[in-house]
Formats: sequence, structure tokens, C-alpha cells
Amino acid sequence: MIKHLRSAADLDAPTATLILDTAAEMAALSGREVKKLPALRGRTVVNLFYEDSTRTRISFEAAAKRLSADVINFSAKGSSVSKGESLKDTALTLQAMGADAVVIRHSASGAPHRLANWVDGSVVNAGDGTHEHPTQALLDAYTMRSRLGRLDGLKVAIVGDVLHSRVARSNVLLLTTLGAQVTLVGPPTLIPLDVAAALAEKTQVSYDLDAVLPDSDVVMMLRVQTERMQDSYFPSAREYSRRYGLDVARMKKLPEHAIVMHPGPMNRGMEIAPEVADSPRSTIVEQVANGVSVRMAVLYLLLGGK
Repeated sequence: MIKHLRSAADLDAPTATLILDTAAEMAALSGREVKKLPALRGRTVVNLFYEDSTRTRISFEAAAKRLSADVINFSAKGSSVSKGESLKDTALTLQAMGADAVVIRHSASGAPHRLANWVDGSVVNAGDGTHEHPTQALLDAYTMRSRLGRLDGLKVAIVGDVLHSRVARSNVLLLTTLGAQVTLVGPPTLIPLDVAAALAEKTQVSYDLDAVLPDSDVVMMLRVQTERMQDSYFPSAREYSRRYGLDVARMKKLPEHAIVMHPGPMNRGMEIAPEVADSPRSTIVEQVANGVSVRMAVLYLLLGGK
């Protein structure tokens, strides 16, 4: 098993499959009265979050606690970071405290790779800038496999703000490793040439959502990240929704077995209609639940579980 999970590129097909299979075993715990395992008793997991997060931080905290690990939640706000402490100095502090694993979310792409040079424990990337979010890709793959029974050969459309999406990058790397066929869909401004070129060997690119839907097993809608946009990438929210939003009429173009995904948080009414988000085809709530099982599997395997 690998020591760190900094990128979905760290995972080959057997390792990724091992994590998904282990997550399935962890999911069985959720039906028990006592949901805890003693697997990581005596180990310390630090959640080092420099960016605000709800789902990811709580998911990692729940995962570590269900494995009986000691959990330290570190928020940049109200800490020495707000006084100017560097990532390296924070890392050295965690190292002195004997952290066995550090889960990091940071606004700078590449921060988990730097952190891994400064601590002896395992480093898990919980999202770095616009770079990657590998555990989100793992829980998405787990959800697809749970709903559709396979990953190999699935046709997956990833739709929307690919430019700013770390989820899209990790999903492209992981899903293609596991045999899925990925098509990136969005306006040309949000799938720029350099991104398309970097992913060209692994994916197809389309600017027409309606043409892609009838042949898709999975459609994953991405949040439009307006907070990262300094320029105008499309004429208006209404125009974006008209061309790239998934509404009920568009959902009917999907094959009967197809599922709808979203990593959250959602802009309801923009990239996805409320009726679609709440429909039986939607896996959005499942993705949140599956996130705990997948992150349990990651922590368990990284810290020496068999």
C-alpha cells in the first residue's frame, strides 16, 4: 500500500480497487448498533484545514473516530497561521506531536506534496487549490460501482466548470485508470485548451451537453465556482443554465439506468435543477454517506491495516 494519497495518480488499478473493496466492508459497519472499530486505537489523525469545508472535514473526522483514532481538528482561523506561521513550521509542530496521519486542505496547489517532505506520517490530500481531491474521486467511483455494478466501460460525462475543479481532475485520473470513458462537457472558456490538451489522452471533450447525454451512464454536474472567477467566463447565470444546466427535460434524455452525481455544494437552479437533485436518479446524498466509508478505508490502509 502507498504511504501518502496526494493525487489520484498515486493509485494504480489494484490499489484503487483495494480501497473500494475495503470501503464496502467499512460500509457494513453503518448498519451495526456500535459503529466503531478498534483498528486505529492509539493513532493520531490531524485534520489540517486552511480552507472552509463542511462535508470533507466532518467526513474525515467521522471516519477517523469510527476507527478509534485520536482526532485533532486544526483550523487556520484562530491559530498561529493567522499570525503568519508558515506551512513548514506548522508541519514541524505536528511532527513533534507525533501525528500518524495529516489530512490537509489548502488553497495552494501542491501543498500536500510539500507537507509530505516535512512529516513522517501519512499525508492525505483533502483538496489543494484547483489541483486535486483524490478521496472525492474515490467516493464517486465507489458510488458508481455501487449503483451500476461496474466501472470498466462506463461512459461518464463530467459537466461544467472543469477549469477550477479539482474534483474533475482527480476523477479523470482515477476513472480512466479503472477503465471508464470520460467526456468533459462545458463552455470553451471553462474547458480551456491547456486543460483539454493535458487530459486529451484520457478523455474526450464536448461543448454540447444535449449531444452527450443519450450515451452517458453517469452525468456528474460540477459547481460553478464563481468565487474563483475574476473574469467573465459566460454571459450570465441564466445563459449558463440554459446551455449546461441539468433540468428535468435534459434528464429524460439519459438512458433509463443512468445516474446523476454532484460533489456538492450545489448551486440549485444553475448547474442542476432542484427536481433533478432530489430525484431517484440522484446519488448526491449517497455520495456524502459513502464518503465516510471510503475515507475510513483510506486511513485504515495508509496506517497499516490489512
